[in-house]
Amino acid sequence: MVYSSFDPSADFARCLDQEDQLYHYREEFYVHGNLIYLDGNSLGLLSRRAEQALLKTLDDWKMHAIDGWLQGEQPWFYLTEKLGEMLAPLVGAQPDEVIVTASTTVNLHQLVATFYQPKGKRTKILADELTFPSDIYALESQLRLRGYNPHEHLILAKSRDGRFIQEEDVIDLMTDEIALIILPTILYRSGQLLDVERLTAEAHRRGILVGFDACHSAGAVPHFFHQWDVDFAFWCTYKYLNSGPGGAGALYVNRKHFNRLPGMAGWFGSRKDRQFDLELDFTPAENAGSLQMATPHVFSMAPLLGSLEMFKEAGINNVRRKSLELTQYMMDLIKHEVQGMGFAIGNPREDYRRGGHVSLEHKEAARICRALKENGVVPDFRAPNLIRLAPVALYTSFLDVWDAVQKLKRIMVEKQHEKFENKRDVIA
Repeated sequence: MVYSSFDPSADFARCLDQEDQLYHYREEFYVHGNLIYLDGNSLGLLSRRAEQALLKTLDDWKMHAIDGWLQGEQPWFYLTEKLGEMLAPLVGAQPDEVIVTASTTVNLHQLVATFYQPKGKRTKILADELTFPSDIYALESQLRLRGYNPHEHLILAKSRDGRFIQEEDVIDLMTDEIALIILPTILYRSGQLLDVERLTAEAHRRGILVGFDACHSAGAVPHFFHQWDVDFAFWCTYKYLNSGPGGAGALYVNRKHFNRLPGMAGWFGSRKDRQFDLELDFTPAENAGSLQMATPHVFSMAPLLGSLEMFKEAGINNVRRKSLELTQYMMDLIKHEVQGMGFAIGNPREDYRRGGHVSLEHKEAARICRALKENGVVPDFRAPNLIRLAPVALYTSFLDVWDAVQKLKRIMVEKQHEKFENKRDVIA
């Protein structure tokens, strides 16, 4: 931890900022006025480098038109592979095991269509009940497409307390009826970081393929997917990776599976030197790129060129270190400043189990979130009682955290939240 003894003063927060080796990256982002942005686990802020990368790509379109596919500083034809190479170190993958393409749920459909091969008794998919609901929708629909009843063939590991999933409970469900496992790296509500290495090893010991949804960890937590022998993974890039709203998704495929035909083939998954032959026989790329389907959304990918430059400079291990320090500091402040006001911390306290955000529970969470926004703090609400607060390593300061908790305390003392209804906005 960055400090050995906690001090609740603003001066202490300023001292922590002075010692922060990543502090200067804050100047790279558009942080407006006195706004304290703590919703980077939903949508990251725009950086100047991401902006410039997008503007450069627009300029390439202006100057080269269709020739931008092969000309310009970053030819569009190779953009998905280039970004895959840049992303690979953040998740511990080989450069050709990662591709940037489509979106999270589309990539999940593609991966399940590719890796779910029911045979004999092995016809079921194992997931967990606390995962992001979109993943469940995709899994259910894939089962229906194969003629299976999701109520019988989608097995969900239960939570003992509504916050966390115990790895032992997942492992107990790895029976000889399971054909595929899909789990999150981090639970999106509580921020619990699952033991990916252990779960992968236990699945393989039983002959089961396993994949992970890394949406809430990519860019915040280092992974070692190749070393851990993870079969596949998928994630978005608009949260901690700061690619912007609707930013492209990404996926990882272990190179041992490069010989698999994609479940849903499309022309952009062709081998690059054969792609424009436009033959009726599909010749898949001999890497993760084979799982691409359609023409890439170039402008949704371009900001990543700038954003990922910063991650290369900063280093994902340094990002993780500061993220843990920020969340620990936030929890210490919350305990000191608003104890007895009805709050409970609903995320793991241990570093090895905690992701990049703090989950603060309160029965009046929705109206408290509205009051926070009115006071210049942007949180994230999850029904029925959760305030997610994500201090992001590249642009959140320790003083930001101190200010946010002071505002939370003032809201509760002055009962500012009571003027709002205790229900969410259209977008939570």
